[in-house]
Amino acid sequence: MKTVFANPSSAERKWYVLNAEGKVLGRVAAKVASIVRGKNKVIFTPNQDVGDFVVIINADKIIVTGRKAQQKMYYRHSGYIGGLKAHNFEKVFERHPTMPLENAIKGMLPKGPLGRKMAKNVKIYAGTAHPHESQKPVPVEA
Repeated sequence: MKTVFANPSSAERKWYVLNAEGKVLGRVAAKVASIVRGKNKVIFTPNQDVGDFVVIINADKIIVTGRKAQQKMYYRHSGYIGGLKAHNFEKVFERHPTMPLENAIKGMLPKGPLGRKMAKNVKIYAGTAHPHESQKPVPVEA
């Protein structure tokens, strides 16, 4: 038997659409990260981008359980002394409804150039409209 190594040019890419309305943030992110990474395929190769594209709609209607809306914090730093900024989920979500989902998915992908390339295969939209109808995305459940 010869081992077959998949590469991005030989991988068949599909498009999926996921409706995040009423779904839990972490469960959606885990499902999407698995699809984008290519773990749902037979030809999964850890060091190659063989995953599919995912369009997430209704990201503004995603939920978090418990008291995470008040307690979950997002941090960023300006690079200057004392430049740490901290905001809870509620504040971040009302200003940028897609940001918590983007952040969660990126955290579940590999770190480095491969993970950054995979993160570009996720398209997140706050409403129901998206410009990827011509790719004929297949609905998937989280």
